[in-house]
Amino acid sequence: MNLTRNGRFDHWLNDIAKRPYLAGVLSILWLLFFGGVAFFWHSGSIGLVDETEPLFAEASRQMTVTGNWITPYFNGETRFDKPALIYWLQAIGYLTIGVNEWAVRLPSALAAMGMVCLGFYTLYRYQQLQDRLQEGSRAAKPWLTAGLGAAIMALTPQTIAWARTGVSDMLLVGCMASALLCFYLGYAEKSQRTVQQRWYLAFYILIGLAVLTKGPVGIVLPGLIIGAFLLYLGNFWQIWREMSVLRGLLIVALISIPWYVLVTLQNPQTFIASFFGYHNVERFTSVVNRHSAPWYFYFLVVLVGFAPWSIFLPLSIVKLRFWRRGWWQSQERDQQLGLFALFWFAGVFIFFTIAVTKLPSYVLPLMPAAAILVTLLWSKTPKLEGTRRRGKTSRFLQITCWANVVFLLILGVAMLLITQIIGDDPAMPNLKPMIQNMGLPIAGAVIWFASAVSLSCFILARRPLASFGVNLAALLAFVLLVVMPASFVMDHERQLPLRELSVLAGQGPHPGEEIIMVGFKKPSVVFYSQRPVTFIRRSNKAAEYLGQKAAKRATPETVLILAQPKKFPEMGLQPSEYENLRQVGAYQLIRVKT
Repeated sequence: MNLTRNGRFDHWLNDIAKRPYLAGVLSILWLLFFGGVAFFWHSGSIGLVDETEPLFAEASRQMTVTGNWITPYFNGETRFDKPALIYWLQAIGYLTIGVNEWAVRLPSALAAMGMVCLGFYTLYRYQQLQDRLQEGSRAAKPWLTAGLGAAIMALTPQTIAWARTGVSDMLLVGCMASALLCFYLGYAEKSQRTVQQRWYLAFYILIGLAVLTKGPVGIVLPGLIIGAFLLYLGNFWQIWREMSVLRGLLIVALISIPWYVLVTLQNPQTFIASFFGYHNVERFTSVVNRHSAPWYFYFLVVLVGFAPWSIFLPLSIVKLRFWRRGWWQSQERDQQLGLFALFWFAGVFIFFTIAVTKLPSYVLPLMPAAAILVTLLWSKTPKLEGTRRRGKTSRFLQITCWANVVFLLILGVAMLLITQIIGDDPAMPNLKPMIQNMGLPIAGAVIWFASAVSLSCFILARRPLASFGVNLAALLAFVLLVVMPASFVMDHERQLPLRELSVLAGQGPHPGEEIIMVGFKKPSVVFYSQRPVTFIRRSNKAAEYLGQKAAKRATPETVLILAQPKKFPEMGLQPSEYENLRQVGAYQLIRVKT
């Protein structure tokens, strides 16, 4: 048989797909590779990053120290920013593998990995059912669709960043996204009642965990997405009865409410005012912590946070023809994944655009939906090789791919200018020279420019679908060769000095000696010293504080002060008046007699 090179490749893929065991093993290896690189590789080799991550890490450590697993504490004060699940998981990590960065970030990494694996299964199942309706479909297509979708879901800049950060955001997304995928799998599995109910049960359990991760948004947002999706299709009450919603809400309540009751009993006024009032109602209705932004803020966040796949989102959405309501209503449930992903994407985007307080992490829950939309664009677009006549879809796809080329070129130019873009940080004075000396801007520019050239060649060869593979390879190379080395440099320059001085302060020979940090509030000092820290922003206030301690003749008679060296003269301290313990990077630790 005379096969072209591409034909031989397709034949080889189909041959593998006909061997379920081999295809399954290769899929597991694929997921482990992309998930491992994106979420786990060197995740615990970098110190905690101020400002937010150490707040979670220390509150979780306090649970293991005090034995109070109900009320989170940081630096001697209650911390009601988020519910307890993230603290519990991190604390369990401490008890299992020790108090370290791996334990802090493991819940985020596992949540992301679980979401990607369930996304793989959902896309595989969808494509498998779709191919049954089409004659001549390749046996390998379900595996290819699922593999591409899982890789896109993992290799998304925003997902990578938050899966490597020990805060509650990725745990929320893992629970919420997995819950929505479980809903769709149950919704699509209408022929087997028992299997369907198991998926719905998993949905309710994950919603309960989402509420225990970040509060009411864990149920409100999925409820709005599913409700809008079903109302559009006109089967809301049918699915309401099918899902046994009242029983499901009871399951959610049994999982989530006990902690809320217990923490309210321990902190009857402060919890309700802080958690529900400040961190939920006020964040949605007013600007909190100066986190305001213009209405188009999340367009920019998605453009960068989902790069370079974001270029394909407009075509992916338009190709769904979501305005054809009658057509979508006539489709079988198992063919409605694209429409469901669109409602998921739009629901998150609109919800947080309406909210007054805006942060980049707020739209993290839409990233899995965006990955599904782009993957379905790839799976539903026919090959455009040879003399095949091009239709509107192929023309729009080629235009989108050329836009992808431009975007890659912009990324390449941005890498060349990266030292000018990132600005100056007094905590990292040597960052720019180190990045330049390591050749990271050149390496990043080469990756993106080479990808743009490769993609241009594929487009000219009338194989624009290869752009997905080019983007995947470019992102993988960028993470391995640029992002990870840059993260080590930033850790060395920004966090390592604080980490070393904090450990030194925590090992001081004087029991009860107070630690004072002047100029910045760096929560990592509390975690690494494992002692309470007094944070004072202004130097004159620090001088007043020392004077008050001297007047009270506090015991012990010395305090430790951690600050940038320029702060000490501002406090009226001369070198002869303090003991210099150590200076590392931009910070210095001294002992002062009060």
